[in-house]
Amino acid sequence: MLDPFGRRISYLRVSVTDRCDLRCVYCMAEDMTFLPKKELLTLEELERLCGAFIDLGVDKIRLTGGEPLVRRGVMQLFQGLGSRIGAGGLKELTVTTNGTQLTKMADDLFKAGVRRINVSLDTLDPETFAAVTRWGKLEQTLDGVFAAKAAGLQVKINAVALKGVNEHEYDRMIAWCGEHGFDLTLIETMPMGDITGDRTDQYLPLSTIRRRLAERWTLLPSAHSTGGPARYETIQETGRRIGFITPMTHNFCESCNRVRLTCTGTLYMCLGQEDAADLRAPLRDPSVDDTGLRDAILSAIARKPKGHDFVIGRNHAPSVGRHMSVTGG
Repeated sequence: MLDPFGRRISYLRVSVTDRCDLRCVYCMAEDMTFLPKKELLTLEELERLCGAFIDLGVDKIRLTGGEPLVRRGVMQLFQGLGSRIGAGGLKELTVTTNGTQLTKMADDLFKAGVRRINVSLDTLDPETFAAVTRWGKLEQTLDGVFAAKAAGLQVKINAVALKGVNEHEYDRMIAWCGEHGFDLTLIETMPMGDITGDRTDQYLPLSTIRRRLAERWTLLPSAHSTGGPARYETIQETGRRIGFITPMTHNFCESCNRVRLTCTGTLYMCLGQEDAADLRAPLRDPSVDDTGLRDAILSAIARKPKGHDFVIGRNHAPSVGRHMSVTGG
């Protein structure tokens, strides 16, 4: 699949649920209204849609949420997609999670074919963790991280950079990740969805953070890529990589190879644009066969925009009205 700008679309991010067992301050409002169950695609429908994307050349699928591992029966989807790993199918099946369910599910994820996971962890301080997640417990997530490591999963830690909240912790997180063999990616907060408070107070440009880190750590160029938007460097002192996802200070759209499918069957061709395609209608139309479904996908890819236009400021409404949990983190 090629978009209008010649970019090959090979990466599908699938939100299997908009629900989450945490309420991170940069992602959700505290009092969220979630989608009614009847609007969600069944796991079988999600698998069929993913299969159509695989047939069109997608070779990497990441399951996201909300928190994907809270969806009942989700391991069925992992197992179905895991069976598509191999020649002519998927190269990688992975997941982004907050880690709360990993003590129960890490072994099953590995058995299903997952080899690499991202765990959202913005702080190693229990009180800060509780404040950022509104009611989470750091110990539960850390137990999940180490259960994943024990299961044989390669763990990457994702941390959203939050001004005045965790900006003093990055040295500690680099050392901790180095000690346990994890890579670390820092992410700029994005203007998506109405939240409590002002994102201007949260926003911290990673260009500033990188300059600070370079005063203590030796950051070496790296050609490593996972197919996502992060730019990586190697930390000489730990041997691990650090990634920077910078939708605000450095637009990464020129190499975008991904689209996002929501749990309702809506396909967003760009994280930062509202244009979308309804794939639930053709999926549930008995007169539309697999060829028709693939045609609907190709029609949507033909509308993929060149990039997003995120802006953060006190006088700006969220650039995108939907929450990240709806789109798929």
